[in-house]
Amino acid sequence: MKFLSFMESKSLSGKGKRDMSGILYLCATPIGNLEDITFRVVKTLKEVDLIAAEDTRHSSKLLNHYNIKTPMTSYHEHNKEEKGKHLISQLLEGKNIALITDAGTPAISDPGEELVKQAFEAGIRVTSLPGACALVTALTLSGLSTRRFLFEGFLPHDNKERKMILSELVDETRTIILYEAPHRLKKTLAELHDTLGNRTITIVKELTKIHENILRTSLSKALKEYENMDPKGEYVLILEGKSYMDLHLEMQSFWEDRTILEHLNFYMNEGYSKKEAMKSVAKDRGISKREVYQVIVEGSERK
Repeated sequence: MKFLSFMESKSLSGKGKRDMSGILYLCATPIGNLEDITFRVVKTLKEVDLIAAEDTRHSSKLLNHYNIKTPMTSYHEHNKEEKGKHLISQLLEGKNIALITDAGTPAISDPGEELVKQAFEAGIRVTSLPGACALVTALTLSGLSTRRFLFEGFLPHDNKERKMILSELVDETRTIILYEAPHRLKKTLAELHDTLGNRTITIVKELTKIHENILRTSLSKALKEYENMDPKGEYVLILEGKSYMDLHLEMQSFWEDRTILEHLNFYMNEGYSKKEAMKSVAKDRGISKREVYQVIVEGSERK
C-alpha cells in the first residue's frame, strides 16, 4: 500500500471536488516593507481557493503588488462569529483558505485565534507559514534581555481589568512586550510609570518602514519626550523586567516585618507540606531549617 504525502493528498491546484476537508493556512504578511514576505506565502496565496483578510482594501495593495488574483473575503473582529462559521463550512467542503491579517502573523492579538480554534474543533487541518511578527522584530531591536519575555499584547480598555493586569506585571522579571495605539500611548506610559516605577523602556514604531524609529530610554524620560508630541503610527513597547536582586530585597523586607510562624503559615496555606514550608522559610530569610524548626517547637513569635 502506498501512503501519499500530506501535500500529495491535499494538492492545492486541484479544483475538483475533494474527498477531504480543506486546509486553513495562516500566512504571515509584511509589517511595513512589502518585500518582507516569503516565497512560500506568495505561492500559497496564489493557489488557495479563498483569502480571508482583516481588511480587504488594505490587503488588496499587497495582493496587487505580487499579482495575486485569488478572491478575498473579510474576516475581522466585528464579523468573526458569523463569518467564521461560513469559512469553516467552506473548509469542510474541501476549499483551501489562507488567513491574513493587516500586518504580521495571524492569530497574534488578532481574531484569527478564534478561527483556528473553530477549525481544530471541526477536525480541519491548520498550518502556519512563518514570517514577519512585530513583537519578535521589536524585541530583537530593544537592547533588552531576549532570553525570557512576556507578550501582553494590547492592554484592555476596561479600567478594572487594565489595573489588574498592570498589578500582575509589578513583580514580573521577564522582559515585557506590549502593543499600543498612538491615541493611548501617553496614558499607557503614565500608567506603567506609576505602577512599575522608572524602568528602562524601548519604544519602537513604524517597524521596517522608511521612518522606523527606535527610542531606548526610561519611562520618566519617555513621558517628557511625548509630553508635547502627538504620537503617530503603531507602537511596540519593550519594558525591562524587575531585577532578581530588587525582587529578593523586597521579599526579604516583606518577611522581616512578619514572624517566622506567620511566614510558615503563609506557605502551608498555599498548600505546601510542613517540610516544604520550612525549607522555603529558611531560604527566604537566609537562616537554617534547624532555626525554623526550633521556633516551631518553642511556639515562639520571634522575627
